[in-house]
Amino acid sequence: MDVVIAGGGPNGLMLACELALAGIRPVVLERRAGPGTEQRANGLVGQVVRMLHRRGLYERLVETAEPPQPAPGFLFGAFPLDLRDVPDNALYTLMVPQRRIEQMLRKRAAELGVDLRHGHEVTGFTQAGRSVTVQLRDRPPLEARFLVGADGGHSVVRKLAGIGFPGVTDDRVVSRTAHVSVPAEMIGADGGLIVPGYGVVPPLRHLRTEHGLVVWGVLPSGTAMLTTMEWDQPADGEASLDDLAASVRRVLGADVPFEPPAGDGPHLLRRLSGGNTRLATRYRDGRVLLLGDAAHVHSAIGGPGLNLGLQDALNLGWKLAAHLRGRAPEELLDSYEAERRPVAARVTMHTQAQSALIAPGSQVTALRELFGELLTLPSTRKHLADLLAGTDIRYDMGTATGPHVGRPAPDLPGLSELTRTGRPLLLDPNGGPGAEEWADRVDVVPMPGLETAMLLRPDTYVAWEGTDRAGLRDALTRWFGAGRPVARSAH
Repeated sequence: MDVVIAGGGPNGLMLACELALAGIRPVVLERRAGPGTEQRANGLVGQVVRMLHRRGLYERLVETAEPPQPAPGFLFGAFPLDLRDVPDNALYTLMVPQRRIEQMLRKRAAELGVDLRHGHEVTGFTQAGRSVTVQLRDRPPLEARFLVGADGGHSVVRKLAGIGFPGVTDDRVVSRTAHVSVPAEMIGADGGLIVPGYGVVPPLRHLRTEHGLVVWGVLPSGTAMLTTMEWDQPADGEASLDDLAASVRRVLGADVPFEPPAGDGPHLLRRLSGGNTRLATRYRDGRVLLLGDAAHVHSAIGGPGLNLGLQDALNLGWKLAAHLRGRAPEELLDSYEAERRPVAARVTMHTQAQSALIAPGSQVTALRELFGELLTLPSTRKHLADLLAGTDIRYDMGTATGPHVGRPAPDLPGLSELTRTGRPLLLDPNGGPGAEEWADRVDVVPMPGLETAMLLRPDTYVAWEGTDRAGLRDALTRWFGAGRPVARSAH
């Protein structure tokens, strides 16, 4: 086998799809006996929305041919973030439950011939030479050239590899979330929750009080969800709707009469105590690599988790495939950690900053007053939009320069159709020469509307742009290996 992926969640499935696009047939091992039904993330935030469109997957989730549009607004630390006047807004959102995302990716993986095996639990592995042998519970071992741990924050693969996972644990916070049903007269015309004795809880926003946080909203599915966060409040007994109701009363100082949701579900009822912010010391140990939550865990505030993990998969997939097919420069696989770990560090930083901004207390209230003044500046909102989208870090592309180099490609006419194959692209306004020696692995596409030529990696990051053909050859060699000599005509 070429690649064994431990973990059949969204990140592992996305990696499997990317490998399959590049001609690699991975085996995905999922500990669960079947597809998961638990409620987790409620949507996607960031550049991954646009990337799903560029792989032809966005349409499967929204059932429309219309491309995604930047979000007119979002949230940061329980502040509304108005993005309507932000130039080149890079923040996209898509409110789709995680289980639907998993369903879509499972279907796409099956179409691409991915071998997904449920009920397969990794218990150990050994590395020797050019392979890694993966031990499974009550099953024969598997041998592969690489093992990827996409098995979550408690990753067995990471622990067995001896990769450190330093960070901080906050035991003060308790969050409670449930799907609920409230009387129709309590829901305002804008979707806000009208609470007698308090006022209106705005929809799909974080409402901070001096006692905690409340989030209310009706999801696109029609299901209403209520969440609280409290500090230094003990969580006794089992999670229940009565427990959530008492928490709402403490945070708002008023009662919200709600009932269990209608229908068969599955319905969410969850209480989480404490939280971890951790980042793996490295993403690779020989023939073992980490992906998604196995490499980084953080607060869910702002919803950055799937954006971060799925983009890890988009970054790793083409590099690992090129390495396996013998077409990669020696250092290509190491660029996965070099590019993605700083992005994870930014996410762990801003989720901690947001957690600090929503905490109770008069000092935090004073900090919020100052921060609110900074949000009146378009430059601040632009900075935060790029931070939340994951586009505030420019990848190192060597000596290549240009306004787009090291960043995701801008939206161009027809680009979403061209990028569905997952192959590198040389977009050239003149269709000129320069990439003939890489014709087996790079597609040259005439694009008259461009000012200059642009080389895109499979993850659609710009590796080179300009007119300097020597610079183009350097970029092609750096990312896609040495070219093959072109046979010359005798005439």
